[in-house]
Amino acid sequence: MECIVSLKRLDPGQYGQLKYASAFVDEHIEEIRLDEARQELLLVHHSPLGNDVIAERLERLIERFSKGDFGFKENRLFENRGPLPYNGDIIAELVQAKTIKVLEPGLFIFREPFSSLMRFMDYAFVTKVAKPFGVTEESYPAVIHCDTLNKTNHFTSFPEHIHFLTHLREDLDVIEGFSQSVREAGGWKQDAPLALDANMPKPRFAMNPSTCYHCYEGLQGETIEGDGLAVTAISKCHRFESRNHTDFGRLLDFSMREIVFVGKPDYVKENRLKSLEYIQDLAREWEVDSYLEVANDPFFTNDFQVKASFQRNQEMKYELRLTIPYLNKSIACSSVNFHSNTFGSAFNIKVGKRNAVTGCVGFGIERWVFAFLSQFGLEESGWPARFREQYEAWKEKSL
Repeated sequence: MECIVSLKRLDPGQYGQLKYASAFVDEHIEEIRLDEARQELLLVHHSPLGNDVIAERLERLIERFSKGDFGFKENRLFENRGPLPYNGDIIAELVQAKTIKVLEPGLFIFREPFSSLMRFMDYAFVTKVAKPFGVTEESYPAVIHCDTLNKTNHFTSFPEHIHFLTHLREDLDVIEGFSQSVREAGGWKQDAPLALDANMPKPRFAMNPSTCYHCYEGLQGETIEGDGLAVTAISKCHRFESRNHTDFGRLLDFSMREIVFVGKPDYVKENRLKSLEYIQDLAREWEVDSYLEVANDPFFTNDFQVKASFQRNQEMKYELRLTIPYLNKSIACSSVNFHSNTFGSAFNIKVGKRNAVTGCVGFGIERWVFAFLSQFGLEESGWPARFREQYEAWKEKSL
């Protein structure tokens, strides 16, 4: 079935957000098509609920994103025009070269040289952006307490992303019964009647959706000395994005390097602005076609416009977006965020007698590599000279 809704009362700047959110309207959505010229969104589905229900849900989303009397204005702070010597379908080339193995949309295995580029870029982000702040390195688990996510308001802001973790109950009959049912089904099968819901407890953990959350969790109840501290860490992050995993760069499982500032307002604000300079320097040095803009998080809430507008008006989030030439679009590869005292209050982190403020700088490692290769291709001879020199020096040092 096809469900078509009009977008005429929605600002064009919100079309992308609506298209993204539409993937979560119903689990039976097969295809989403946005026709900007006709101002229409079309959903192809086989939902037993029928077109009327699907249309009503889409209208609810349109209402959510159309609240307010203005659209989000583009606000670029920096732009770097790169040479863009390559214009091919980099994903197809990587798959053909067996450099990446696509297990399913958004879930990849990375091989050389992609895997080396990931390690090199992470090294560069640490040395060129993080180290000037005197950071200390931390290592975080890939899972996180649900109680911690609750304190960050993740359940109410981004509920669609959450990957819950659970297990079979500590019950011999349940465990043996599960094993036997899988055996009788001829192995694990997605549609096998395994009665998992009844045999699994309410989850206490989820896969970690953002590196910085563990930093705040680790500082809970502590008092920061001096003006503040800077921490860096890289961890695997996980976000479920439904059909959006077919979009370029939207991974189910990805690596995020973050620099986290915790302390007095001036300390966090000044370092956050300084990090913007380092990121711009890096974009120029590597000759990546990119721009830095004021942005907002994709809140999945009825008060989206209120939260997103506040973020933008206060310039609490910047994104560095890199061009993907063959798609004629860009993707966010780094973000620079200011949280005020939200996390300091939630986790009782003090600076003196006041709650600490926080900010963070994030680098999506796989996205950076994908975007770089989409601009310069797989042939190393076509890469910018300074990038190539740094990469070769790193390889020699890391062997």
